[in-house]
Amino acid sequence: MQNRLVVLAALMLPPAAAAQELELEAPATVLSGIEFAVTVRAPASLDSLPFTLSRADGQVLASGVIPPIGEAVLQELVITDGAQLPLTVRAGTAVVIADPPFLPGWVSLLPPLIAILLALVFREVVTSLFAGVWLGCLFLAGYNPLAAMFMTVDRFIAPALADGDHAAIVIFSLLLGGMVGVMARMGGTQAIVDAVTPLATNARRAQVATWLAGLAIFFDDYANTLLVGNTMRPLTDSLKVSREKLAYIVDSTAAPVAAIVFVSTWVGYEISLIGDGLQLAAQQQVGDPELASQLADVSPFGIFIRSIPYLFYPIIAIFAVALLAITRRDFGPMRVAEQRAASGGGVYREGAQLAADMESELGAVPEGTPLRWWNGVVPVVVVIVTVLAGLWWTGMQGVEDAAALSFADRAREVLNNADPFATLLWGSLLGAITAVALATTERILTLTEAVKALAGGMRAMLLAMIILTLAWSLGQVTSEMSTASFLSGLLSERLPVSMLPVTVFVVAALMAFATGTSWATMAILIPLLVPLAVSLGANLDGGAATGALLGSIASVLAGAIFGDHCSPISDTTVLSSMASGCDHVDHVRTQLPYAMLVAFVAIVVMLILNLALGSGPLAAIVMVLVGCGAVYGFVMLVGKPVAPAVDR
Repeated sequence: MQNRLVVLAALMLPPAAAAQELELEAPATVLSGIEFAVTVRAPASLDSLPFTLSRADGQVLASGVIPPIGEAVLQELVITDGAQLPLTVRAGTAVVIADPPFLPGWVSLLPPLIAILLALVFREVVTSLFAGVWLGCLFLAGYNPLAAMFMTVDRFIAPALADGDHAAIVIFSLLLGGMVGVMARMGGTQAIVDAVTPLATNARRAQVATWLAGLAIFFDDYANTLLVGNTMRPLTDSLKVSREKLAYIVDSTAAPVAAIVFVSTWVGYEISLIGDGLQLAAQQQVGDPELASQLADVSPFGIFIRSIPYLFYPIIAIFAVALLAITRRDFGPMRVAEQRAASGGGVYREGAQLAADMESELGAVPEGTPLRWWNGVVPVVVVIVTVLAGLWWTGMQGVEDAAALSFADRAREVLNNADPFATLLWGSLLGAITAVALATTERILTLTEAVKALAGGMRAMLLAMIILTLAWSLGQVTSEMSTASFLSGLLSERLPVSMLPVTVFVVAALMAFATGTSWATMAILIPLLVPLAVSLGANLDGGAATGALLGSIASVLAGAIFGDHCSPISDTTVLSSMASGCDHVDHVRTQLPYAMLVAFVAIVVMLILNLALGSGPLAAIVMVLVGCGAVYGFVMLVGKPVAPAVDR
C-alpha cells in the first residue's frame, strides 16, 4: 500500500479548464531498481489535462492525460539513483514535486529483521518490535532520530489501532479474554478439566484432544486460536504439557486447517484473489484469444479445489502436529520445554514474560465454588454458533438469486461476501454476556464480582495487545518501505515454469516472515503470480502446465502460512502465544525448528514433483504421502520420547 504524499498547486489554466488544484500521490519511499507507481489527479478539472512526469535531470519518465475530474495512474516506474529525484509533474503552467526518500532495496528488510533478531537474542519482544518500527521511521524521516520517534507514535502506532479490522481483532480478543476470565472465576474452566480428566488421562491425550479441537473450529483462524488455546490451557497445564507445546499445536493447526477446508474465511478471501489473477492473465493474452477466454471463464473456486493436493506445507504441518502429539517425541528447544514441564519444572520457563496471564489476574477458584461443566462450555458454544450464523447471514446479504444456486455455489458466494470481523465481534460479545449471565443467575458471583472478573480477563490480554499493535505498526512500516515489492521482485521471468512453485513458496515465506501478514502476502503475490505463470507457459489444458499453475497458486498460500508461523511479528503467532499463556519469544523459538522441518520436506517434494513426476494431481497426492512419511521418519529418528508426567 502506498502512503499518500499529496502536493497541491494552483493551476493557471485557460478559462475552459476549471481545475483549481493538482494532486500527486507517490510512494513513501523509492527503492533502487524496484518498480513503483504514482497517481496524478486534477479533482476539479472539467477537461482532460495533459501532463508529464520527469526526473531531476529533466528526463521524462512518463506522460499521459488526466481525465475530467479523474486520475491517471503511472505504473512500472523505476529509479536507479537518488540523484534522479525529486519527481516533477507538469500540467500546463502548474508544477508539483514529490521527493520521497531513496533507499537501496535491501534496506527495506532491516526493520523487520532487526526486530526479529533482537527478540530472539534478548527474549524481550516489546522493545524489539518498537526498535524495528523506530528504525523504519528513521529511514522515512530522513535519518532524524527525534522525528522518527514522533513518527513511530503518530504515523504508525495510532493508525494501527484506528484501523477498523485491527480494532475488531483487539475488541474480539479483549471480550474473549473477559469471557474466559469470568469462566475461570466461577469455576467453569476447572469443571471442564475435571469432566475431561477421565478421558484425557495423560499429556499425550491432552495434546491429541487439542489438535482435534483445532481441526473442529475450521471456519476462522482467529476464532480457532483464541478458543482452542484458552479452552484447552487448564487441561494441558494439569497434565504438565508445556505452554510452548500448546502454543505450537494451536498455531500450527489454526491457519493450515482454515486454509484447506473450503468453508472458511480464508478460502473466501483466497478465491477472490485467484479470480483477480485470472482476469489479469486473461487481459494480457491479447495474442491468444482462446486462452484468454479460457482464463476469463474458469471458476476461481474450481481452481482452488484443484490446488488443494498441492498445499504441501499446510497438509504436512497438520500431520506433523498429530504425529508429535501421538508419539510424544520432540527435538530441539521444544523437547527442552516438554522435559521441563514433565519433570515438574513448570509449564513455562522461569522468568518467562507471558503474553497473557489469567492466573496472576484472577488467582485460584475460591473454595466452595460449585464446579459446573456447562459454565465453561456454554459461553464457548455461544461464540462458535454466533460466528457461524453471522458468517452465513452477512454473506447472504451480497448473494443475488440465492434460491437459483446449488448449495455448493451458495456456500462459495456466502464465503466471498461474509464479514468475518463483524461476526467475531458479535460472537465474543454474546459469549462474554453469556458468561456473566450464568455467573450471576446461578448466584456464583455477584454482578460486581462478575464485572471485576471480566475486567481481569481483559487486563490479562494487555501485553499481547501491545505486542499485536507494535507488530501491525511494523507491518505498515514494511509496507511504506516497499519491502514486499523488493521481495516480489525476486520472481524472475527467466525462471523455467517447473521451478516456479518452489520459487514462489520461498518468496511468499520471506514476504510473510518480513511483513508478519499472510493475507497481505497473498494479496500481493497471487495477482502477480497468475499472469506470470501463464506467460511462462502454464495453462489449464491439463498435464504439467496445469499442475505448474495450480502448484504455484497453492505455493503462495503455503509459503505465506510458513512465513507466518516463523515470524514473531505475525498477528496469528502473537494470538497463539496470548491464548496459550506462553512467552511469545519462547513460542517462536520452539515452533521454528518444526516449521522449518515441514517447509524443507515440502520444498523437496515440490522439486521432485515438478522436475520428475509431471506435477499432476495424482502425483501431488502421492508426494503429500511421501512428505508425511519423511516427517515421520525424521521424528522417529531424531526425536526423543518425553517421559510421561501425569497418568490417571
